[in-house]
Amino acid sequence: MRAVPFVANNDITLLESGSTYFPTLLAAIGAAEYEILYETYIYAEDPQAQAITEALVAAAKRGVKVRVVADWFGTGNSTARKLGETFAAACVHYRMFNPWFKRGVARSHRKVVVIDSKTAFVGGINTNDDRLCDYKPHAPLPAPRWDFAVQVRGPLAEQIHRESQVQWLRVGHLDLVNRFHLSREMRKRPSQQGEHPMRAAFVVRNNLRNRRTIQSAYLQAIGRARKRVLMATPYFAPGRRFRDALCQAARRGVDVCLLVGVGEFRMQDAVAASYYPQLLACGVRIVEYRKTQLHAKVAVIDDDWATVGSSNCDALSLFINQEANVVVRDAKFAASLAERIGQGVADGVPVDAEDMKKLSWVRRYGHEIAYLLYKLTMRVFTIGYA
Repeated sequence: MRAVPFVANNDITLLESGSTYFPTLLAAIGAAEYEILYETYIYAEDPQAQAITEALVAAAKRGVKVRVVADWFGTGNSTARKLGETFAAACVHYRMFNPWFKRGVARSHRKVVVIDSKTAFVGGINTNDDRLCDYKPHAPLPAPRWDFAVQVRGPLAEQIHRESQVQWLRVGHLDLVNRFHLSREMRKRPSQQGEHPMRAAFVVRNNLRNRRTIQSAYLQAIGRARKRVLMATPYFAPGRRFRDALCQAARRGVDVCLLVGVGEFRMQDAVAASYYPQLLACGVRIVEYRKTQLHAKVAVIDDDWATVGSSNCDALSLFINQEANVVVRDAKFAASLAERIGQGVADGVPVDAEDMKKLSWVRRYGHEIAYLLYKLTMRVFTIGYA
């Protein structure tokens, strides 16, 4: 596995949920001088998304070059088309990612914004109101959606800027020669600039050169863990290597705690539950988050490794979709994120091994059938991707 390419001298700020993220993002867009690169999976039609649209349009009117990529499936065909008309009228450059599955089933699940190549935002927060359900847009949530992003300044922002430029070109119509040149461009890395204050890396998953980059970053960190592995994910359905890594860490005495979102999709919940007996037997603590929609894709390992991004711990994110995470090596940042995940664990419901044994045979077989169906579906979908 390739080593994660960390760079130093970064200023990285953790942003929790939309109430913190959107005001910070809007202020940065309002201060943009010459360029904004904006990527999102869901671009909704609610007031929060409208505020972002108005800010991007205002930036374009004052001469800033604005480029927006929205995933066609995540945004929805009707909304994506309306968005295109609005942006075209305002001279905002706009592209939909993979409309009508013309390039296969892969989606752009990334949430990345880069402003003037100096400031970048990366995380799991879509362009929508976190008080409303993202798969039932008009249904209110019991509490704001729980999610995270980071604001990045420093050398890493330059790397994120270059990758976002490459993504903009990639979404367009490229011949084989230009795709080869893009692959070579993606191999370039910024020079190291020392060990302090904050070392961080930008890891992406795509089907050119970075097919397993995000999973490899996780596996390397879990494999070296000595104290703790603290993870939060909306959907838990990784491959065997990932599950084995968690079990091996727990067996060697590492405190492994997995916070899983439940309640969105019954099939997904059943797939995740099919893994519980093995993980619990190995000593992994599992907690289900039921307070509201858990959308965070975050982890803290030991005292100084943390990641925030768009990648779920499932086959879609790890083997098919295009994703983007920031990995941070900094004790203070890791402690801050660990505190927030710990609050989520406190708000959750622990899964008890004895309770799992008491499940009816109907539910146990239902979990196994869900797992088999999921495994079969992913094997079909990942042909040519993984």
